[in-house]
Amino acid sequence: MAIITAERVTYRYQGQGAHGVPALDGLNVTFDEGQFIALLGSTGSGKSTLLQHLNGILQPTSGSLKVLEFTFQGGTPERGLKELRRRVGLVFQFPEQQLFEETVERDVLFGPLQFGQSEEEAKASARRAMMQVGLPESLLQISPFELSGGQIRKVAIATVLASNPEIVVLDEPTATLDPVSRAELIELLHKLCKEEGKTIIMVTHRLDELFAYADSFALMKDGQVTFQGTRSQLMAQPERLEEAGILLPATMRLAALVMERSGVPMDQLPCSVEGWTEWLAATIAGVGLEGRSHFAGKQLEQQADSLEEKEE
Repeated sequence: MAIITAERVTYRYQGQGAHGVPALDGLNVTFDEGQFIALLGSTGSGKSTLLQHLNGILQPTSGSLKVLEFTFQGGTPERGLKELRRRVGLVFQFPEQQLFEETVERDVLFGPLQFGQSEEEAKASARRAMMQVGLPESLLQISPFELSGGQIRKVAIATVLASNPEIVVLDEPTATLDPVSRAELIELLHKLCKEEGKTIIMVTHRLDELFAYADSFALMKDGQVTFQGTRSQLMAQPERLEEAGILLPATMRLAALVMERSGVPMDQLPCSVEGWTEWLAATIAGVGLEGRSHFAGKQLEQQADSLEEKEE
């Protein structure tokens, strides 16, 4: 069931004027409830602008946007923004932008208190949110800026979860994190989606980090959603990724080429970079190419070398 629907949404920042290039340009998209959605695109494609529309920070210049039961018509402010912002939590790309109190606890309490919870209720919500993101309660009494980068990201997410939103939108939450912290954060978001039923919308330009987790992929370019679909639908149209400025890792590009040439259906795609690598290694070794293994293997090795050289 659709939980967010945008129809011909256009947004122009102040100062652009009627003839300026809009940040969103007649955008159409639908996001379904309970899904983990990857929103991808190059810098300037409109991803962050779209996210800020989802909890009313920005409102359409024209067009119609429906989030839950809240509807924005272009040029007409919507009432009830406070309730919308409780139900749609936004995590900024730089968590320092939403951490400003002396202790982690005061930061996590801030949202629940603003939305009408008592001090006691808010503290219970804070403890629950810390548990959801896998952080010990002992961190509540220290400054958020004494934490590691990964912990700071989790605290920023906890500040949103403490208000128990139905939708969580995140603007490149893995930026600047090391690979281990990135993987932990993605696992956390996937768990929130699949075990707690939250709709997760995450902006990224790293397809590989969400390839195994996202239910739906949306690509943005020039303020429009140019593609929306499943993993297999996306890989069946790799040119869409290139148009949106998103590059596949070399292993995935090569494996997609092999699958196309060997007639393997796209719905049998491995669901992770590791899966691609294992499948590709087995194929080069001669598994599944039915007598063409030696010739195909040589070709694949040459193409793999070529792709790696280009990436370097």
